[in-house]
Amino acid sequence: MNSMPNQRGLSLLGFMFVLVLVLFFTYIGIKLVPVYLNHMSVSSEVKAVASEPGSANKAPNTIRRDLIRRLGVSYVDYVEPQHITIERGDQVQLVVQYEVQQHLIGNIDALIRFKSAETLRN
Repeated sequence: MNSMPNQRGLSLLGFMFVLVLVLFFTYIGIKLVPVYLNHMSVSSEVKAVASEPGSANKAPNTIRRDLIRRLGVSYVDYVEPQHITIERGDQVQLVVQYEVQQHLIGNIDALIRFKSAETLRN
């Protein structure tokens, strides 16, 4: 028989602790991954609108309307027309900046800020 000092492994208490940690991070992932996937859709639509030929010469309301229409087709949540701005400087940029508040547990929420910016094409 093996004596106690030679035995190795995880005790029941250690196993429960590891299980609780894995379940907690899985739960957080289940809550937050859809928000990040949503932002990936926003980024791809911003790139698509910005890469259209002549987009830098379009009126800001036209660009905003085109982007909102594309986001609607892609089933994107959280982005409203007031989150979309066109910044003019050395280059014209399409900027989408918004926040998502996701409920986690009890009175704990996650506030996630996103910003996508792309230079409009002439």
